[in-house]
Amino acid sequence: MSALILSTWHFGRIANVTGWPILENGGSALDAVERACAAVEEDPEVTSVGYGGFPDASGEVTLDALIMVAPSRCGAVACLRGFIPAISVARRVMEKTSHVLLVGPKAEEFAAAEGFTRRDLLTDRARRAWEEWKGRQNRQGQTAAEASVASTTADSRSNHDTIGVLAQDAAGNLAGGCSTSGLAFKLPGRVGDSPIIGHGLYVDPDVGAAVGTGHGELIMRVCGTFLIVEEMRQGKLPKDAIRTALQRIADVCHPLPKQQAAFIALRKDGLWAAGALRPAFQVAIRSPTEDDLLAPQIVFWPE
Repeated sequence: MSALILSTWHFGRIANVTGWPILENGGSALDAVERACAAVEEDPEVTSVGYGGFPDASGEVTLDALIMVAPSRCGAVACLRGFIPAISVARRVMEKTSHVLLVGPKAEEFAAAEGFTRRDLLTDRARRAWEEWKGRQNRQGQTAAEASVASTTADSRSNHDTIGVLAQDAAGNLAGGCSTSGLAFKLPGRVGDSPIIGHGLYVDPDVGAAVGTGHGELIMRVCGTFLIVEEMRQGKLPKDAIRTALQRIADVCHPLPKQQAAFIALRKDGLWAAGALRPAFQVAIRSPTEDDLLAPQIVFWPE
């Protein structure tokens, strides 16, 4: 079977540059997705993931991440401060504990105990953006909640929030990972879809995998990636499974005009598809024959 790696958004190319050599040299899909997500976390130019991610309304950068190869093998962290790669901490949760998800200060204690070094994740660029946002909030007399709502419903093209990666290695094994600093200037304590099994990511080795990105609350309300994998289990093509999830979001969530939700789905035989509610989503692909940044096959509302 040919190896393949798929990653969300234009910065998915950063992920693929790191993840593909692992697959090309016969490495595992799990190692590839971990290193791919970590590469984006380490890039300060990506303002929605890891180091350089925009902070919450209080000025703190908090990270969420999930890694998964099967329902029986998955690990996640949420509201993690001061440690990257969050995806690697999530892998340690999977491999070193009997739990699935660790959150907040105790997740940080776990990361420190596992040898990760605490770092200041707030870059000068992110601090300036937060100070400008805080100044607008004060001038407009908004509460933190009101200002956060306004921010998190802004144009998703400037506030997409997740690096999501799906990979298949030469042995046919699937793995998925996703990592995010969440929506910029979110209310402190907010956790989106990314670290939640079946919301931001789901992998079933007998069926396939799906990863989501965009406005997390939309995806969470329909268990988006679990729904896609279950649709593929029933025999639907990846593109049709994604269409079902997007239709469910449209029907039950009534997204605001600029809210985005997007998915990549990968079937165990290597067939894949991508889809989004609205334009601007991109998927980065790397295989033995392809290295490209593509528009999704499905755009629910082309506009």
